Amino acid sequence: MATGLTEFLDNFVKNHDNRQLLAIPLAVLAVSLAVLLVSFASSGSPVTLGMEFQGGTQISVETTDSPAVLEGIYSSYPLKDARQTGSRVIMQFEVMDNEEQRQLEEDVMGRYSNVEIKQIGPVYGQELQVQALQALFISFIGMSIVVFLIFRSVIPSFAVVLSAFSDIIIATAFMRVAGIDLSLGTVAALLMLIGYSVDSDILLTNRVLKRRGTLEEKVSRAMQTGITMTTTTLAALVVMYLVSTFPYLIIPSFTQITLLSQISIVLIVGLAADIMNTWLLNTGILRWYVMKPEFRGRYNR
Repeated sequence: MATGLTEFLDNFVKNHDNRQLLAIPLAVLAVSLAVLLVSFASSGSPVTLGMEFQGGTQISVETTDSPAVLEGIYSSYPLKDARQTGSRVIMQFEVMDNEEQRQLEEDVMGRYSNVEIKQIGPVYGQELQVQALQALFISFIGMSIVVFLIFRSVIPSFAVVLSAFSDIIIATAFMRVAGIDLSLGTVAALLMLIGYSVDSDILLTNRVLKRRGTLEEKVSRAMQTGITMTTTTLAALVVMYLVSTFPYLIIPSFTQITLLSQISIVLIVGLAADIMNTWLLNTGILRWYVMKPEFRGRYNR
């Protein structure tokens, strides 16, 4: 898989000019930004906030009733979502007052056995929102500073930062389209995505700027290493997604591990975007940069 993908991308890069390389990832980035902007304009948030960030109650019950049946039973409460995970149904409710919360819990406990209840207050959820945004912002700024200190050149550093930014935006837009809530798990996935993205981009930039050889040779060698690293990680993530999302297909008593499922699918999409952004977007910018007349003899030898 890695060899075939490497050969395809290598031939694609060699047979297209810089503008053509940049067009595809920039178009995908523009569409992703549009999705997030439309979401923000319509709902006040670029992504759907999970219970951790807006507060609410999550109730998990072991039952043979379908999610549709439970939606009908608890339609008088602010039920946001009900989904089947193996032999259990997980219901998520919006924030309620104390009396309504008490009535709901009594109703569920009276109807079902083996009930799990998780509640988060709206104030705590807002605090987590701020902390999550701070973590993403600080991580991104810190990454940008480190990249600039490594290469001491604006254009190559900008290319690395732009690629990482595009990976996060594309992954976040996918979350919005796929209906994946922003939770503590998906925030962790976005933070990990910054590290994965920078790893492959620094590999490419370092090979192009600091190794000897022609530009085509250096890009090809970097691609062989980088694609192997990324596809290996992707293979592990695909396995983790399948195991955490569909274990009940093999053993009915097993339930979906939502946290791992969300982390893995966000990382899968983000790493797929990183392949495009590293080997098309970043390569196109670097190739234009090193082929400028003043640098042609310095980086292409």
